[in-house]
Amino acid sequence: MEYELLGWPPDGPKLRLDHERFSYAGKFVMTNTGKAVARDGDDLVAAIAFNEDRTDEATLWLRYVTVAGDRRGEGIGPELVGLVRDRATERGYDRLRIAVNNPFAYEALYRAGFGYTGERTGIAELVLEYPADEARDGRSRGERYRGGLAEFRERDLSTEEEAFLEARRGKDPSDG
Repeated sequence: MEYELLGWPPDGPKLRLDHERFSYAGKFVMTNTGKAVARDGDDLVAAIAFNEDRTDEATLWLRYVTVAGDRRGEGIGPELVGLVRDRATERGYDRLRIAVNNPFAYEALYRAGFGYTGERTGIAELVLEYPADEARDGRSRGERYRGGLAEFRERDLSTEEEAFLEARRGKDPSDG
């Protein structure tokens, strides 16, 4: 697997992803976001689009993370997020943030070192950030992880999401 950062905002490349294989495929044609990809040989299997926060130049937002439907669950997403995280901190960003709308993405971001902030967006996405600020509310990483999972349990979920959450009941993010 090859992981590559293709460009930084506002001059990111345009990516044309197959909408049948990738969620958010249309979001990657914008050129004002940075992009990173994962490839397995010639096959593009994951992508991330990101940009600077409009009000805080030290914060980078991961806007869209997508993994090919037939490659989900292989750990590709967290690895690719880790590449962007490391390159962004080397570039001088103090903080990375992302808003997630499902427990699978939530888990993947925890594996990449992000932590739940306790915040939600206006469309009920949970906001995670790196580095995880343990001093934010006095709760441990595991307590905040479980708190975010509990928020997902209050939603209408697919059978797969319900099973995923049940398998993680009472566990810490490192328990897998």
